[in-house]
Amino acid sequence: MKILFISPEVVPFAKTGGLADVAGTLPKAIRKLGHDIRIFMPRYKKVDPEKWGLKLAVQGMEVELGARKETVDIYEARLPGSDLIVYFVESKHFAEREELYMVKGKDYPDNFEAFLVFCKAAIPFLKKIDWRPDIIHGSDWQSGTLILYLHELRKSDPFFKRTASVFSVHNIAFQGIFPKEKFALMNLPDTYLSEAGLGYWGKLSFIKAGFVYADVINSVSETYSKEIQTKEYGYGMEEILRKRSGDVYGIVNGLDYELWNPATDKNIIKRYSRMTLSLKLQNKLALQKEMKLPAEKEIPLIGMVSRLDVQKGFDILAEAIEEIMQLECQLVILGTGDPKYHELLTDMKHKYSKHIGIKLGFDAPLAQRIYAGSDMFLMPSKYEPCGLGQLISFKYGTIPVARKTGGLADTVHDFDAGTGEGNGFVFEEYSSTALLDAIKRAIEVYKNKSAWKELQEKVMEYDYSWDASAKKYISLYMKALDKVIK
Repeated sequence: MKILFISPEVVPFAKTGGLADVAGTLPKAIRKLGHDIRIFMPRYKKVDPEKWGLKLAVQGMEVELGARKETVDIYEARLPGSDLIVYFVESKHFAEREELYMVKGKDYPDNFEAFLVFCKAAIPFLKKIDWRPDIIHGSDWQSGTLILYLHELRKSDPFFKRTASVFSVHNIAFQGIFPKEKFALMNLPDTYLSEAGLGYWGKLSFIKAGFVYADVINSVSETYSKEIQTKEYGYGMEEILRKRSGDVYGIVNGLDYELWNPATDKNIIKRYSRMTLSLKLQNKLALQKEMKLPAEKEIPLIGMVSRLDVQKGFDILAEAIEEIMQLECQLVILGTGDPKYHELLTDMKHKYSKHIGIKLGFDAPLAQRIYAGSDMFLMPSKYEPCGLGQLISFKYGTIPVARKTGGLADTVHDFDAGTGEGNGFVFEEYSSTALLDAIKRAIEVYKNKSAWKELQEKVMEYDYSWDASAKKYISLYMKALDKVIK
């Protein structure tokens, strides 16, 4: 099977969130299954051609943008650690961007043109290299218009007549909403601007293009695929998704165990495995020292690596933090985000210097040391499409404390001390009281060293590698193909 995987960000070339991790690992797993999958992404300014060995594939290709044309170049390279081809679209819109979608909290003013040109460029490019994909798999709003163009082309272009589409949503809150006046740049019949098409409350939406015109829709967990069909989590798209509920699926993301593995992790102080679990303590003591906390092996250490945002539950954490500081525990947080939470955590560090350690910013090696050194991992998310933190924490023998939502609901189940069933400490009500109760329960079980060790050993045995998820994606691709191959 030939698959073109469209993503606006891909690890290790460019990243803002979990989509980049998926785009840099899922295609590798699909490639291992024997399929010819290739990645298509923008070449941002930060993608260094020399560093990544980019070679020019197509030069001076013209893309229509309304009445005018823009010129793009396409480069190619190999995804590190694989023979998988990555194509990079270079246009004037991406060439000077310091970031991917926004700068200083504001969207780039040419996002519409940038990602429209990005999507439209795929069509003549595929023809130029004479490579017809069986599947075009788009991710999030930035790739939505390519799904639409494929839908339109299948009516008249034999090249794309048997190409099916899959559209994945990683976070429905980001929708690519633009003024309807820009529609003329799309070179499409006016019917697509209606409410049955791209039209969305007097504007137009790129993510809606994916939802309306994809053959199959996918989200990154089974629970999230159901949640986005409700008013609470659908962000205005729930009716569209409910109408297409038979085409909406959910597949939990996988992990790259070449990166996330305490037995081989080069960024932690002492490597360990399930069989050498006692060595994990050395990482805890080192993390306590690094975060300027008392190095006490008996006190439970709760880690958190997160964007500091309401979505991640920081509003209820803020309400509970004073009471958490009164518990017999330590809290370590790495992240960046809303300035009000920066200020709150900084104040807490000054007030409770022996109980809380803070690093504001992004520090990948420190993140790995937090997973390795913590006893528990906190994820009080308001919503969480999939979540990778809980999957990573399992591998590191760090027990999650999480809210029952999205991918967290699919993977973290409340521990029952009586039966030994479950793998974490779960709360459902979105409140500081419920969060605090879950932390208290985790601390209580932590005091029982034998029960805690059994729990750690159990979660470290889980296999959340991409292998199983990749096979599910192949099944999804077959469902999409069934719709276009008669």
